Amino acid sequence: MNARRTGTMTCLLLLVAVAFPLAHHSFAVYDHTRTLTLRGTVTKFQWTNPHAFLEMDVPDGAGTKHWSLEMTSINMMQRTGWRSNMMKFGDHVTAVMAPLLDGQPGGLLLEVTLADGKKMEPGVPLANTFKRTPE
Repeated sequence: MNARRTGTMTCLLLLVAVAFPLAHHSFAVYDHTRTLTLRGTVTKFQWTNPHAFLEMDVPDGAGTKHWSLEMTSINMMQRTGWRSNMMKFGDHVTAVMAPLLDGQPGGLLLEVTLADGKKMEPGVPLANTFKRTPE
């Protein structure tokens, strides 16, 4: 009976361990049919797990709109050359992103041009599935 219970618990734990990361990495909340290009000022660059975030203020017709852009994990970003000090408060950057489907000012960062002119991609898995909209 003990071996059966241990086997059942092991199977359940394995199912949870596999299902949780797969559910976490869904890109279903982002628009795959278009991208937006934002030019603005970094207000915060969160170098955190499970995902980094770029917070930026972007001028629009009515003033300024605050955007929150999700990135991938810092482990994946480091593999493509990212470092925690690449963006700082006040930097002027250009971001190409897939917007949220619900229209909120947020999205998934696909590419950023840093203040020094260097273009970086955060290493988003399946980034090529997002249709790029010409500027």
